[in-house]
Amino acid sequence: MPEIVSNSVLPATREHITLHTSDGLALVGELAMPLHPVRHTIICLHPNPLQNGYMDSHVLRKLSWRFPALFDCAVLRFNFRGVSSKAGTSEGTHGYSIDEGKDLIAAVEFAKSRGLPRPWLVGWSFGTDVTLRHGSQLDIAGAVLLSPPLKWTTPDELDIWAASDKPLVCAVPEFDDFLKPDEARERFARIPQAKVFAAPGAKHLWIGEQQVRQALEVIAQTVVGPSAVLPDAWDGPMERWVDER
Repeated sequence: MPEIVSNSVLPATREHITLHTSDGLALVGELAMPLHPVRHTIICLHPNPLQNGYMDSHVLRKLSWRFPALFDCAVLRFNFRGVSSKAGTSEGTHGYSIDEGKDLIAAVEFAKSRGLPRPWLVGWSFGTDVTLRHGSQLDIAGAVLLSPPLKWTTPDELDIWAASDKPLVCAVPEFDDFLKPDEARERFARIPQAKVFAAPGAKHLWIGEQQVRQALEVIAQTVVGPSAVLPDAWDGPMERWVDER
């Protein structure tokens, strides 16, 4: 069987979508749907746009390329307000994880309007702060945090998540620039249901296919189930993504 490599794109129906926020903004996004009935839903929240984060940040894009086919999982990605990608530019301006809460609400409402299963949130870096600050009161299954810096999230907001009893799984790189595993365990201890996993050898940006697979495995085993396995090969149609220059 052909090997799944860094730019492998597995079969899915991919639709450009527009999210509408409560303060009147239109956000660009993509919904990747499996070719079989949907069993799971993921909403992706991307890294800091002030540091070049957007909906196509590589871990999230690879998630959308693989999970619909591998796990019958719908994957919704979008650009936060004021952020551009190949899909277009979302209206508005950067809100330092405050106004982005409205963007998250719009994404959850969109998924609900499509009749999708209750979503898991997957936040990366800045996206983890948006998740922690605004996700606990939404109708979600839980959240997976990749490289959480805990830059904007307050202790009170962590306590609110704890009170929600929603599952929380944190994948923390061994060599993270902002929050390493030991400190993460200490700071997330105030959320009894939080699980913190150290990613050996990984860094904040999860560069390289080996590190990406570490992140995707945590997501799969949380969203799909602990027995979920990321295969190395795919017995079916598969494309190779080539970035336009």
